[in-house]
Amino acid sequence: MTVVHPIARAWITTGGTGAQNYDEFADDAEITAIIEANPHSALGIEMPHRAPESLGKSFLDALPDAVARLAEAKADGSYTPAEQVVVLYRISAPQEEPAYGLFAMVDTDQISTSADEPGLVIRNEDVFIAKVRERVALAEALGHLLSPVLLLQTGRGDELHAALTAATESAGAPAATDTDQAGRTHAIWLLGPGPRQDELTALAGGGELVVADGNHRSLAAQTGGLPRFLSVVTTPASVAIQPYNRLVSELTTTGDELLDRLRAVGAEITPVDGPVEVPATGGTVVLRLAGQGYAVRLPHADGAGRLENLDHALVERLLLRDALGLDPGDKRITYVGGDYPASWLTGEVDAGRAELAILIAPVTVDDFVAVNLAREKMPRKSTWFTPKARGGLVVAELPRPTL
Repeated sequence: MTVVHPIARAWITTGGTGAQNYDEFADDAEITAIIEANPHSALGIEMPHRAPESLGKSFLDALPDAVARLAEAKADGSYTPAEQVVVLYRISAPQEEPAYGLFAMVDTDQISTSADEPGLVIRNEDVFIAKVRERVALAEALGHLLSPVLLLQTGRGDELHAALTAATESAGAPAATDTDQAGRTHAIWLLGPGPRQDELTALAGGGELVVADGNHRSLAAQTGGLPRFLSVVTTPASVAIQPYNRLVSELTTTGDELLDRLRAVGAEITPVDGPVEVPATGGTVVLRLAGQGYAVRLPHADGAGRLENLDHALVERLLLRDALGLDPGDKRITYVGGDYPASWLTGEVDAGRAELAILIAPVTVDDFVAVNLAREKMPRKSTWFTPKARGGLVVAELPRPTL
């Protein structure tokens, strides 16, 4: 038996509904602008309080607006229904190798968060519980899931990659395509019951599945009591990890005092002349304060393992908690994914909208997999996988609760 299953009742885009996932933005105003430019975007359903006509409402108060938008999208033909399908998924762009995945449902009771908790689905990061509660409330209000959890097949990834490549090449014209903000083309094909569907679900569920993107969504499925959650199962050959940086809007001390506190715990600090860049490899992080950048080598903990000495863990512990007294969930910290270049973060500091930018080298895939297979948790927002699975292409209708 596999832990990956067809979608009992799916709603498939007919075009124009695709969207970045709700948590890919550093600025809420971007969400509003996207929805305003494309009212059919699924983002208006996922983030109802950011839609232009709902501004000023809280997330919970805007949930009826989300329900109305989804109903309208289904009624106006933006989505078409399908039964008992998995959906082939390919993301392509010039000068890039195609990425492949499979939209399907995955058993929630397979989620494991520690070594003593059985399950094939490994969730790997600490989360912000307020975001989880929002995802639970949205699923309960809509009765549908629009944004998939991205799962990395670590056991049979090469076999799955080959099978997905062959399946898409023989599938004919896609059911729909969508172009994202980076110019990548997202294409989907429906695959109904039969031997090929059985083969792909078996391969997709044939080894440990690591949550590459969607820790909040997967925990929301558990918290909300969903038996299964919407996923895109992908392969190691289909993904890369980009930087995940931080902006601090308001420091709790002066910039000079922050540097002195870091030196006091053994950090080596070197001024950076000219523009700052994200480090290419780990071991050094880059800070940007008003008018000046610094390369900072944070001290490793003697005797600690791989996880404790990751750059993201050192930043969270030594810089944010110890030097600034900030919990990682503090509202003054914005987590900025790899779609935003170093120049954007520097610009936020130079314009006075933030007081500190922290640039961190991307986690390696080897480190990511090793930490997860050991059932340890990555620091919050430490892996920005690309390309991202796009929301609003495949919507899973949830079964109605029985009385």
